[in-house]
Amino acid sequence: MTSLLNRFMEGTSRRVDAVLNRLLKSKPEEPAEIRKAMRYSLFAGGKRLRPSLVAAAAECCGGKAGRVLKTGAALEMIHTYSLIHDDLPAMDDDDLRRGKPTSHKVFGEALAILAGDGLLTLAFETAAANARDCGLDGRASAELVKVIAVGAGTSGMVGGQAADLGAEKWRGRLPRARAGRLLEYIHLHKTASLIIASLEAGAILAGGTAAHRRALRAYGRAIGLSFQIADDILDVVGDKKKLGKKGSDAANQKLTYVSLYGLSRASAEAAALTRKAHRALAPFGRRAAVLHELADYIVTRDR
Repeated sequence: MTSLLNRFMEGTSRRVDAVLNRLLKSKPEEPAEIRKAMRYSLFAGGKRLRPSLVAAAAECCGGKAGRVLKTGAALEMIHTYSLIHDDLPAMDDDDLRRGKPTSHKVFGEALAILAGDGLLTLAFETAAANARDCGLDGRASAELVKVIAVGAGTSGMVGGQAADLGAEKWRGRLPRARAGRLLEYIHLHKTASLIIASLEAGAILAGGTAAHRRALRAYGRAIGLSFQIADDILDVVGDKKKLGKKGSDAANQKLTYVSLYGLSRASAEAAALTRKAHRALAPFGRRAAVLHELADYIVTRDR
């Protein structure tokens, strides 16, 4: 990670964590355990990629990163809720997340589900408050909420997760061409959709134009796909201790770029997507320096 990107992401992470800490304070009128469970997963680590995307996109469109931190926090809450639910026995059945016991291992399945639900709903409350803070009118505020909801819902992340579940044990069941189409659908929806929503949210809060949003969607599509391909590759060649997980996609017979195309082609596709991401940022000139460096970092990270 370059010094520019490192400073930007560390600074955003620190400020977003402060926002999240305020939002997740215990309330005397609520059961204490639910906020505890929400905080446990939210502060379990991670680089706060999606808040950084919100902030960087806002700056590309002439806005200030400090004014969009609440929406960055909202996107991080949605991402965290999805991880809590993904880890449940009914889904991926994982015991570890970022090297720590998963939520349901600590709090039980019922409270883990409720913690995810709580984060998802608090996210929309927080994004709506940020729209008001930025002085968005009713139309723009509704557009912000819609973009986030589409990215997170059945047309986005939830739909991708459902397709991913249906693709398990695919060998011998799906023709190669059909498996390839399904794989792209899964990656575009399960991973790229929330990345795209983060970028668009930053643009909306900063008053970005329709052209700005189109460029950021193209960039988000490219880095969202390359991000998931890099994850697929790390699952094969990465250090499980550094990744903070047990098991592998191969052992679970999951449909991935590596299982379908092999390591060499997967790496080549990630590189091609990175080039596409760089081209998409042309309208922003120097203001997109962070996003350019982030596109490169996504495919070279080791965890």
